[in-house]
Amino acid sequence: MTAHAFIFYVFAVTTLAGGLMTVISRNPVHSVLWLILSFLSSAGLFVLLGAEFVAMLLVIVYVGAVAVLFLFVVMMLDVDFAELKAEMARYMPLALLIGLIIIMQLAIAFGVWHVDAGASGRIAAPITGIDNTRAIGLLLYDRYFLLFQLAGMILLVAMIGAIVLTLRHRQDVKRQDALAQMFRDPAKTLAILDVTPGQGVTAPIEGARQ
Repeated sequence: MTAHAFIFYVFAVTTLAGGLMTVISRNPVHSVLWLILSFLSSAGLFVLLGAEFVAMLLVIVYVGAVAVLFLFVVMMLDVDFAELKAEMARYMPLALLIGLIIIMQLAIAFGVWHVDAGASGRIAAPITGIDNTRAIGLLLYDRYFLLFQLAGMILLVAMIGAIVLTLRHRQDVKRQDALAQMFRDPAKTLAILDVTPGQGVTAPIEGARQ
């Protein structure tokens, strides 16, 4: 076994183990840590495949931003995980059925999968002689520029739609009114008192806000 093959198997086993432990870990913080390990191992696999740009994106975006955000949210929110697990147990049969259907679909798809002998040559032909990062840039911002911008527009519309659908104006929440604070009359909100030394203020000021 060569060193390249050995490193590949190490990263592959680590990725699978991290994904499995992410699902079965009882502690949510441990699940996020296992997820980070799975991301790092996947980045190692991309490096072995020669896609160093995708590997760095995986580390910077998913490990450096998404996974850390998950970790902060899990650690800061007061979530009753016992109640969540109880709700999860109720829907376990349905989840197992859906998982079985997905596995059957994957088995059907991979059962008829075959690799065309000339596929790699046709893919690499337009970008021969340049590095991986420049090839991705040429594909995204030259050949598929309109499709790339359209995908970004769809994601933007989806984000705005999610914000609009989930935004609720509750009446019992106090909100800051900056204009009302700036244009209020100081004569109605401030008062100057002649406080006797040693006595202090014993009664609230009439007309002044506490």
